Amino acid sequence: MDKSQSTGLLFEISHKGRRCHLLPDCDVPTKTSAELLDKKYLSKDPTHLPEMAEIDIVRHFVNLSTKNMAIDCNFYPLGSCTMKYNPKRHERLGSLSGLAHVHPLQDDQTCQGMLEILWEMQNYLAEIAGLDGVSLQPAAGAQGELTALLVAAAYFRDKKEKRTKVLIPDSAHGTNPASAAIAGFDTITIKSNARGRVDMDDLISKIDSQTAVFMITNPNTLGLFDEQIVQITELIHKAGGLVYLDGANMNAILGITRPGDFGADMMHYNVHKTFTGPHGAGGPGSGPIAVRKQLIPFLPAPLVVKTNEGFKLDYDRPKTIGRVRSFFGNVGILLRGYFYIRTLGPDGLKQVSQNAVLNANYLLSLLKDSFDVPHGDRCMHEFVASARTLRRDKKISAMDIGKRLLDYGYHAPTVYFPLVVSEAMMMEPTETESKETLDHFAQTLIKIRDEDAEFLHGAPHTLDISRPDEVKAAKEPMLRWKK
Repeated sequence: MDKSQSTGLLFEISHKGRRCHLLPDCDVPTKTSAELLDKKYLSKDPTHLPEMAEIDIVRHFVNLSTKNMAIDCNFYPLGSCTMKYNPKRHERLGSLSGLAHVHPLQDDQTCQGMLEILWEMQNYLAEIAGLDGVSLQPAAGAQGELTALLVAAAYFRDKKEKRTKVLIPDSAHGTNPASAAIAGFDTITIKSNARGRVDMDDLISKIDSQTAVFMITNPNTLGLFDEQIVQITELIHKAGGLVYLDGANMNAILGITRPGDFGADMMHYNVHKTFTGPHGAGGPGSGPIAVRKQLIPFLPAPLVVKTNEGFKLDYDRPKTIGRVRSFFGNVGILLRGYFYIRTLGPDGLKQVSQNAVLNANYLLSLLKDSFDVPHGDRCMHEFVASARTLRRDKKISAMDIGKRLLDYGYHAPTVYFPLVVSEAMMMEPTETESKETLDHFAQTLIKIRDEDAEFLHGAPHTLDISRPDEVKAAKEPMLRWKK
């Protein structure tokens, strides 16, 4: 890398006396800080903040930004995470003053346009899910899971039923058992069968009167649609339980089938994954939930309702589980999802899924003769390849491949997940990538497969940092700079 573009820490490029501004001396008589505040509140030591000119600060952060991978610059084949291109049209619409400048504490009558959009978004998400009611409050998919499970717990309490168990397939997202535990349930793992679907014998053996919820991702994290889903939901309902659909993979079935139609009672959306929006760095996210009619009374308050006088936020919900997010949630992401739905319409949303599935199967066809694909020749929107034979024969791991991809300008696929596949490499091209990108990516993977193992162990070779000690970083984080 050109050393002239290297980026030191702000403290390292600080020079005493430099400023971003020059202010004249104040000519208005005023009291000193010592006169205004008790001395015990005044610091005796300087703050030791960086001292820099504006141009130094701008260059620092711009140079930092060029070190980041971004969907606008690189292909992100992250399985499950669904890193697809975000249309810039959404950014322009979202920045319109009538939307961007609305304050959450405004009176309902002064933001009728925003409330109407959110009311329509509730209805769109309910229709797409095949369910009856929607809360837009949760700020992420994991919080959507937790919110839905809290709704389920409130529902059973209201029925005077004590149900303690949540059943979860072993291929589920890790947030599923975490959400269930936080909501106060015991988690019971359901095995997968040899085809990567739910093992029905294991499921049947674990359903009982304590079953509250069965959580399933369908299509699952192996990129497979579980065609047993109707039988599964019937079994759970017969036992008096509810079925939760993890909607992380909705972009595989959007406009083709609806979770409510095959028996789901609750689900969440990842708005940024299914309907596009900025994704990464911990947010901003949005994880609305959709539920059946009997669960609507327990949804977080407020909901947007339509009255004869217009639209309003309805807080008068006696059975609500309460608020799970400040104000109404991440409205900025909800707006972008709304624009996406309105732009594409029903036919366009269906085409999203068709193209996502087509792209995934095309990439699979390019790689299946070079890498193990444990669960067949076909997939939905993503698939899981494995580096296990490379690990055995050449000592090349999934991590080696992922790190080497960085040298070619690609982000790594999701590695070592799901846990049911050893040396897993989970790939999702999404519907927004071109055939040329997929061709080049597949060629690069095959090239890396044939490279020297020792060379791969040191990858990446073109970045400032190769392989940090991630375990040490997690156990001994350095949260502040010290000279």
